[in-house]
Amino acid sequence: MLATVLLLALPFSSAESASSYAGSTVVDSYPPPGATNTAVDAYFPDASQVGYAGPTPTGAEPAAIVTAIPFSKVENIFPLSRPNSADGIDSTFNVTRHWGNLSPMYSVESFGLPDASPIIPEGCGLNAVHLLMRHGARYPTSGSGPSKFASDIHAAALKEGFSVTGDLEFLATWTYKLGAEILTPFGRESVFSNGVAFRYRYGQLLNAFTDLPVFRTTSEDRMVDSALNFAAGFFEIRTYETDYHQEIIIEENKYNNTLAPYEVCPNANSEDIGYFGGTEAGKWADIYLKDAQTRLQPMIQGFNLTISLLVDMQELCAYETVALGYSKFCDLFTEQEWEGFEYYIDLEFWYSYGPGNPTAAAQGLGYVQELVSRLTHIPINVWNSSTNSTLDSSNITFPLNQPIYVDATHDVVISSIVTALNFTSLAATGPLPTDHIPPRRSYISSQIAPFSSQLVAQVLSCPASEEPTHIRFLLNDGVVPLTGIHGCTEDSNGLCVLPSFISGTHERIGQINYAHDCFANYTIPNPDNIIDGRYPS
Repeated sequence: MLATVLLLALPFSSAESASSYAGSTVVDSYPPPGATNTAVDAYFPDASQVGYAGPTPTGAEPAAIVTAIPFSKVENIFPLSRPNSADGIDSTFNVTRHWGNLSPMYSVESFGLPDASPIIPEGCGLNAVHLLMRHGARYPTSGSGPSKFASDIHAAALKEGFSVTGDLEFLATWTYKLGAEILTPFGRESVFSNGVAFRYRYGQLLNAFTDLPVFRTTSEDRMVDSALNFAAGFFEIRTYETDYHQEIIIEENKYNNTLAPYEVCPNANSEDIGYFGGTEAGKWADIYLKDAQTRLQPMIQGFNLTISLLVDMQELCAYETVALGYSKFCDLFTEQEWEGFEYYIDLEFWYSYGPGNPTAAAQGLGYVQELVSRLTHIPINVWNSSTNSTLDSSNITFPLNQPIYVDATHDVVISSIVTALNFTSLAATGPLPTDHIPPRRSYISSQIAPFSSQLVAQVLSCPASEEPTHIRFLLNDGVVPLTGIHGCTEDSNGLCVLPSFISGTHERIGQINYAHDCFANYTIPNPDNIIDGRYPS
């Protein structure tokens, strides 16, 4: 590592030949190899052993979602450095909000209800809350585009004729410092902060528990890490492990899991159906990155900057920023090209995991069935989706009497679940074209499933009483209209009468043909005009 640092400090010539390590992978490891605590533990007793804690009286639980005006929004990405576009230094354009599912979560202003606030409507009382959250910011998945870009650069740098100039000159000594799959420090911080914020907004509901809460996540490392960091923020760092029960559901092929439903939906993993969004997004990439290719290719010799590699470079901007705090790749693309990248991700999500894919509603079905079971306090008795009959049949692993539910999942699953819930306002301007960005489009992936995304169902009593009467949903703090559910009428606060929501959701559940959409032999309709995540009848 010392040699790398010294080389980075050297001045560049006008055309820089790459160092032999350019594009190679750099890995740091902590704790130091061989480090151990066992020999010195006796010198560092914990707080309970030391004592002398001083006064420790607690206070009342907060309930900011009921009382706080104005509402506290998520607006910044501290401690990350905010990147600039190639043509927007110090402008108001926020690059980080154009990374699609790779964007850090931010508070959405509106999904079509401009006068609605996340604060509980006046005259209503809060009875329960259901949180579905995405894991925090992570490294790229194994074998993804960014790591391939690095290996291609490294291979080219070892050959004669490779050189870089201008804005790409940094590639001469650039190394790949990203791991794979697991949370970054920023990812841990964001879900911890979300846990703190959730305590401030909904902490008062803890007073209604008669037993410890059960929160759920899946077995993948970033999922467990997200769940634990959230719990540490929501409860207390020294006691959270005994303040609740953390259920970890196996995420693996052929294991039923509503938080990872693609594992039991074969069509969701097929190239021509499940990954159809990649095909559609690729058509758009050829258009929006054409100018970037023309501009950047002369700055690199001995290496062909294909359109797919330029997409990888845009992804590297996002991944390096959330992992390292800053990325030189961000400065390479204009504001228009970042808007193009955002739409590229929108196309991927719409046609692979959203309203335009025939498996999306089927994948989200299991969680919707669980939601109805929790709302009605009636156990699930029909097993026709990704629900896990062993876990969901037990009142220990699937309790039905909690005032707070917290489930951790993935971006694609949140996209599928809001499709299964028939949030039609998100699909209002679809299907998405592949040759241009439609004006005022309703489907924006950074607003639906960014890192640390949150879908919250508030169960309310209006007027305030002990009995729940209404429900509404917040997606990243934006109130979502429920008019896609039969029986839910237009309401300026996004409220739906609870019995009507339950009845309408039962109807929606009955419309989703899980067996066909996940297992039948079919092809995507051409043109794909699906807008509700189901294969056309």
